[in-house]
Amino acid sequence: MRALGLMATVPVATGVSGIRTATTSSVQKTTSRNSFCVLVPSETPGPFPLDLTDNVFFFRQDIREDRQGVQLRQKVRILGTENCEPMPNVRVNIWHCDRNGNYSGYGTELGQTYLRGYQMTDANGECEFVTIVPGWYPGRVTHVHFQVHVSTSYSAVSQWTWPHPETVAAVEDHGELYPQGPDPMTPEQDGVFADGFALQMADLTWDSAAQEYVSTYEAVVEGLGMNGVGHLERMTAGVIEVRQNAPNPFARQTTIPFTLNQPASVRWSIWSPSGVEVHGSELGSLPAGEHRIAVDLERMALPSASYIYQLVAVTSEGEFSVVKRMTHLAI
Repeated sequence: MRALGLMATVPVATGVSGIRTATTSSVQKTTSRNSFCVLVPSETPGPFPLDLTDNVFFFRQDIREDRQGVQLRQKVRILGTENCEPMPNVRVNIWHCDRNGNYSGYGTELGQTYLRGYQMTDANGECEFVTIVPGWYPGRVTHVHFQVHVSTSYSAVSQWTWPHPETVAAVEDHGELYPQGPDPMTPEQDGVFADGFALQMADLTWDSAAQEYVSTYEAVVEGLGMNGVGHLERMTAGVIEVRQNAPNPFARQTTIPFTLNQPASVRWSIWSPSGVEVHGSELGSLPAGEHRIAVDLERMALPSASYIYQLVAVTSEGEFSVVKRMTHLAI
């Protein structure tokens, strides 16, 4: 199985020269449908970040593993500051502590991987994770870390929290799952959010039918409602340019157009959001020029869902890959 190339090569902000993170200096006041389109405040990647970029294992929706806690379906939507439009095909990393305040990969949890993962946003700038309502630890309010990889030259890093009464109620209503009890700290008392947290507040509601909490968080990052371009993207574009499939979303069939700027051997694949390759095929050696892939997910017997598609072009200079997301609608 070939790992998702672009996802596996984008560097994280920590310790990488040239990566820019979001700052409030470039805030714009454009009005969007839901709110003023204001850049999310930047926060440090810590505590306890791990570099997920070299491990396709973390490309998954369900990040719980064996962690106990009440189920949380977390939806994330990413918008661009410059036009308040959705940002499709950007990668969203999230990580948070378990019910006891522990982070995987550190201290006694070294080698553990729970409660970490990444997804790609769809045409509406949205992605979704299945996790648990986090616990807390001294000095911090209940929160989630996230990182939005717009390109190899720009990565926004921040955190979100929830209204204090809602997190307290979630823990108290499921006390058997949270031996530490509810979080004693409010967002106002957390020094990380001392500069304000209005743009870092998600909602939290109980879905009795699904027996889970549902949360939506919307973040605004630098951009035009499209992917950014960094050094690796420019190198890849010199070999292969992959455009968004059309139509998208689609009911039965769609087409993936791409351009080879030099001859290359091309492979394409489809991945489920849970990180499983569900289709892969070799297109063989192709000449430079325009090409199209006809996609019929019904004929492939794939159910209606969002999928990731990847094209990998191989030349004497190496492998160059592009990843995008498409949505197959129910008929």
